[in-house]
Amino acid sequence: MRWTQTYIPTLRQKQTEAELISHQLLLRGGYIRKLASGIYLYLPLMQRVIEKFSRIVREEMNRSGAIEIHMSVLCPAEIWQTTGRYMSVGKELMRMKDRHEHEFVMCGTHEETITTLVRGEIKSYRQLPMNLYQIQVKFRDEIRPRFGLMRGREFIMKDAYTFDATQESFDVSYGKMLDAYSRIFTRAGLETVKVESDTGAMGGKAAHEFMLLVETDGGEEVIMICDKCGYAANREKATFRDTVKIKADKEMKPTEVVDTPGAATIEEVTAFLKVQPYQLVKTLLYMADNKPAAALVRGDRDVNEIKLKNALGAIELELATPAQIEEYTGAPVGFAGPVGLKDVPLIVDPMVTNLTNFIVGANADQQHIINVNIDRDFKATKVIDISLAREGDGCPMCNSTLDAKSGIEVGNTFQLGTKYSEALGAKFLDAEGKEHPIIMGSYGIGITRTPQAVLEKYFDEKGIIWPKTIAPYLVEIIPLSMDNKAQVEAAEKIYDQLTEAGIEVLMDDRNERPGVKFNDADLIGLPIRITIGDKSLKEGKVEVKARSEDKVEKIGLDSVVPAVVKLAERLN
Repeated sequence: MRWTQTYIPTLRQKQTEAELISHQLLLRGGYIRKLASGIYLYLPLMQRVIEKFSRIVREEMNRSGAIEIHMSVLCPAEIWQTTGRYMSVGKELMRMKDRHEHEFVMCGTHEETITTLVRGEIKSYRQLPMNLYQIQVKFRDEIRPRFGLMRGREFIMKDAYTFDATQESFDVSYGKMLDAYSRIFTRAGLETVKVESDTGAMGGKAAHEFMLLVETDGGEEVIMICDKCGYAANREKATFRDTVKIKADKEMKPTEVVDTPGAATIEEVTAFLKVQPYQLVKTLLYMADNKPAAALVRGDRDVNEIKLKNALGAIELELATPAQIEEYTGAPVGFAGPVGLKDVPLIVDPMVTNLTNFIVGANADQQHIINVNIDRDFKATKVIDISLAREGDGCPMCNSTLDAKSGIEVGNTFQLGTKYSEALGAKFLDAEGKEHPIIMGSYGIGITRTPQAVLEKYFDEKGIIWPKTIAPYLVEIIPLSMDNKAQVEAAEKIYDQLTEAGIEVLMDDRNERPGVKFNDADLIGLPIRITIGDKSLKEGKVEVKARSEDKVEKIGLDSVVPAVVKLAERLN
């Protein structure tokens, strides 16, 4: 392809809308353009990247035994209502009516659609196992679309669904998908970590995420990892072993209300009362589906809102506003406590139950209560883990500690069990003629988010550095002057030789200054650059350089193809 025959609108200036380096580079490199909040247009270079990555995904999915189909973006609301997700997914689900007042949803995921398909087709265990997948546009009405393709409203995704008759068969199917994912990301030049994750609105028994670990600000999630035993979990899912040594009082003391003027935060209260943070218990008020609920955690811990949301079975969860806090507790922010708190469920972390004579807010301005004890002074509605894991916590699987690392989700897998098949009546007959719900799994890969995630890892101060397998082109040819006949002839010759060898090439045939061409070449980030200038041509050579390396080699005109092949072999 020639630069003048395609569309690569590079930008010189930093784009203020882009917070992440990856988003910035895609905009400046002429890969994408914003149409509306969370909705992007994929320009020619990006389209080629998407096609490259999709090809890898298809090849590995087909290799695993999966069969490609195509499902509609729109889905009748009725089947989402049957599974209960019409309401549980919340406002991210785009709902609408057609001209006949029939209700539809715009799918962000296709469990209901695929289950409706197979319930009419699969009748016998002999038809199982089966794995169906698609690469399709999805839509989720994110409350805060941001980070370009990383958290957009419209996106492209590969989703697969397995169907099995027995748990043993499902375990094999699930394992095949995990293996396929590992191959996909390896081929795309990514090192990923498989971590435990929350099932969320998808439901099911368990879930995993494939995370790309990054060192930039682009990491959207924190991953808790044990380097000793290999335990890895999304921070929202992670469990941990408490390593804080607490000296508990042997006897309960009488409660006492104490004045704490100007002390509302944990730091202020501990300083005022001269105690350790773990001797306090935070009482945080939330609104769960517009109803109040209190979360109690030790003073040195933070609430894991995903765990709390699951414990409450809530669809929407938000911290209460100052006005709501005062309405339910009678006190301003910082002085809420469980003692005497009426008509508010108390969700208590287990670490609180190990404390004696702790301190809580008194539900009165500028006051706290000391020597509070659970069961004697208040009753927990539910005791369940709602603490957020943090770096340095003990690993739950061994005697080591957890590290916190930044990661980007590029794939996920869910063990759905029979949640959808039971709700929608997708059943089969076993060898004895008995009816059972089909055991299902769901598996997603972000076709558009993954390439952007790659750029949080592969870039430098000049621009993108694409891994070779998903780069829009492998080679860029730059004749320094299109007015120089010898340079143009050499460029055309090399272009034809590489093309005939099956190597994808972009030639910068613009009448631009060399500096402009070099800057754009670094910005768009093709793996290999061939520069053709007078000085090298006089020696019968051209300059060949990898985008990821500083070294420049002079190669004879008749040796360019083998040199490019050899260079590509060692590149990521």
